[in-house]
Amino acid sequence: MTIRLGDILVQHGALTNDQRDAIVAQQGLIERPFGVLAEEMFGVSPADVEHAWAVQYAMFSQTVDPQRHVIDPRVLGKVESRQAWQFGLIPMYTKEGETVFATSTEYLARALRFVGWRFDGACSFSICTIDDLVGGLRMHYAMEAMTEEMVVQLMRRSRAA
Repeated sequence: MTIRLGDILVQHGALTNDQRDAIVAQQGLIERPFGVLAEEMFGVSPADVEHAWAVQYAMFSQTVDPQRHVIDPRVLGKVESRQAWQFGLIPMYTKEGETVFATSTEYLARALRFVGWRFDGACSFSICTIDDLVGGLRMHYAMEAMTEEMVVQLMRRSRAA
């Protein structure tokens, strides 16, 4: 079952059904990505398109709990603690040249951008809840001086950026 980006944008209130259909019709005339047309034709924010894409990606991704998953310590060393917290990701293992990361839907686009400029080779993501991500970050990238309040502030600030 495929859920289209436009359907997710309608479900989240960023587009109406008629607007979605108009974008699909326009795509029949010109080859442009749905999200770009949504932004240009109806002023949908890039953040809304990015969020819809992350929701769509998460629907087809493996789910994982990084607190319970066996994580290769050699792969953890590829990301510094600050980067793991800032970009909301945990490298879990490498298999056949592909590095697999855990992240949440909320951090997926941010994690993807980081991986895109930081890593050579194939990468993919498994999705976890935000609570499991924070728990996994605490477990694998503990920052001793961080209080609960500091963790919440850091995660909020990172998502807003």
